[in-house]
Amino acid sequence: MAGITLKQLRYFEALAAHGHFGRAADASSISQPALSLQIKELETSLGVVLFERGARHVRLTGFGEEFAARARDILLCVDELVDLARVSQDGLRGRLRIGIIPTIAPYLLPRIIESLNRDYPAIDVHVRETLTSKLLQELADGRIDTAIVALPISEPAFTEVALFSEDFVLVRPSSQADEPVPSPENLFQMRLLLLEEGHCFREQALSFCSANSARSSDGLDGSSLSTLVQMVGVGIGVTLLPEMAVAVETSSAPVSITRFEGVQPSRTIGMIWRKTSPLDEELRKISNVVKRSYEKIH
Repeated sequence: MAGITLKQLRYFEALAAHGHFGRAADASSISQPALSLQIKELETSLGVVLFERGARHVRLTGFGEEFAARARDILLCVDELVDLARVSQDGLRGRLRIGIIPTIAPYLLPRIIESLNRDYPAIDVHVRETLTSKLLQELADGRIDTAIVALPISEPAFTEVALFSEDFVLVRPSSQADEPVPSPENLFQMRLLLLEEGHCFREQALSFCSANSARSSDGLDGSSLSTLVQMVGVGIGVTLLPEMAVAVETSSAPVSITRFEGVQPSRTIGMIWRKTSPLDEELRKISNVVKRSYEKIH
């Protein structure tokens, strides 16, 4: 059996992720014929077919799925060797891949980037904004270095560092500004508008309301906090908003902001990264940058 190259493993990983030779080639910055040749040579070296080829897409074979898991482990170890070399050269430099959830990114990310550019001029920040579930998978796979998410994650493979907690406020139409503050249990009677399934902020809101997460909100789930606030502004219902989003999201909508009585709904925001990451010490320093960035806007 001829030797398997790291280049072949990276092309294999791209094809497994995209399920299409053209898209995998684009992601790998090579031509489609070149990628196809590398995959074919890899299969020849192994003596096993890794992909089922269809007219419009490709799928991993049973062996291909097993191979993919091992290949990812190998590539992750290689990436961590590169990270180890990076931090040995006078601290962190080069590309830093940060994941962040959508209910934090628009409000905190600009200040984080500004601070990182000032404090770490040698790093090149790449940002990935998506849902928590996707960030956890990408972090485990080594596609990002760290993620800013709502805690707890409770994943043994990750280090969790809590950075700050923030309250949620009630957003109502401005015409309701003088009405009594509703109890958590009564929010659904006011037509509570929520983010769509998959957003952790949705589950946090439902938890505060003591509501079943499967309960319908009359098909009024939104894809962003901006959408929810604008819907409230035209009198469709009410919603919850994290404090960091208030200034941005309520400036152009006729809504009122009210704090709840008694125990406040809240969330804890933190940074996570792989426990095996050679960037551990530097990421702890960067977590302090993120914390200070929040304190500047709070």
